[in-house]
Amino acid sequence: MINFVEFKKKYGAFTALQISQQSIPPGIHWLKGQNGSGKTTLLKCLAGLLPFSGNISLYELNAQQQRIGYREQVNYGEAEPLYPEFLSARDLIQFVAKTRRAQQSQIDSLGKALGVQQFLYQPCGSYSSGMLKKLSLVLALLGSSKLVLLDEPLITLDTSTVDQLYALIRHYASAGRSFLLSSHQEFPAGKLPINRIYEVRNKTIYEVE
Repeated sequence: MINFVEFKKKYGAFTALQISQQSIPPGIHWLKGQNGSGKTTLLKCLAGLLPFSGNISLYELNAQQQRIGYREQVNYGEAEPLYPEFLSARDLIQFVAKTRRAQQSQIDSLGKALGVQQFLYQPCGSYSSGMLKKLSLVLALLGSSKLVLLDEPLITLDTSTVDQLYALIRHYASAGRSFLLSSHQEFPAGKLPINRIYEVRNKTIYEVE
């Protein structure tokens, strides 16, 4: 599914990440790593939000050469999302739904499952961190992309919403979507079937046996 070839991310003269060659198959995968190891940087490169050298491909789509097609197949949810304070959840959902060609039935289903409908018309400036997180998850799941990247998806969520998120991930994974989840929190085996675990350390990525 995901293939890295001579991938390198630098900030000036500092090399943050370097992956000579690595393949990640379809499935639900857990990305581990200490604070500052480069997990978020890796996810943002995969999402097409940060420039890098070398190549990343998703199935037949090359992130450097087919940028629009690649980006259409990758959704990303930030660890600590921030949105313009004057916009409402509905404003943002309608915008992202249009770009992702999401059906109204999916919008309604996600909003209900994650509890966003309760504050749908309130401006984002009034949201708690938990409300912002719920909105970010709805946005990250809209559409039918092949890959969903979720950075620390469990933080600030209550237990019932976490269970709903697990159910949504299982549902979409059964329909063929893949997930790369970055988290310091454990994923219960009975609630979320993790196929593989990867760790970012020493500026590269390793599969954990």
